[in-house]
Amino acid sequence: MEQLTHYNTNFIKRSFPILLVCENVNNAPNIGGLFRISDAFGIEKLILCGETVSLGRKMKKTSRATENVVDFEVKDSALQVTEEAKRQGYSVISLEITANSQPIHSFRFSKNKPIVLVIGDENFGVSKDILKLSDSVIHVDMYGQNSSMNVVQAASIALYEITKQII
Repeated sequence: MEQLTHYNTNFIKRSFPILLVCENVNNAPNIGGLFRISDAFGIEKLILCGETVSLGRKMKKTSRATENVVDFEVKDSALQVTEEAKRQGYSVISLEITANSQPIHSFRFSKNKPIVLVIGDENFGVSKDILKLSDSVIHVDMYGQNSSMNVVQAASIALYEITKQII
């Protein structure tokens, strides 16, 4: 069995109406990983929000040049970005474990409305103001002792589920 490479896969290139809004995700390897999954899942735009977002050498090492092909912006306020997207008709979905969040595997994503997926930093998660603004809050079920996972891993699971449903 031949292993395929970037040059001979038969994946169909697609783009999905998904904005990935990252609230205070500032760890360079995580940002690089978010570029890679943004490319892999064909999202509309990656929006990195916060005052300490760095796009330096460590980020580029992890991103493997996907920052050159992914449409992205760096903004100060995730709340402002999310409010504007909601005014433009996007459904705001936050990825966070809360008392009222729904498991992602049982959530039904709309094929008819563009999506803003908001993720937060690993220490504090998505802010309360964005959670209040959200149309839905979803989480990834976990079965170990820990109540959180790496932000890139969680975003990957969410983007997989979203694109699987809206394809």
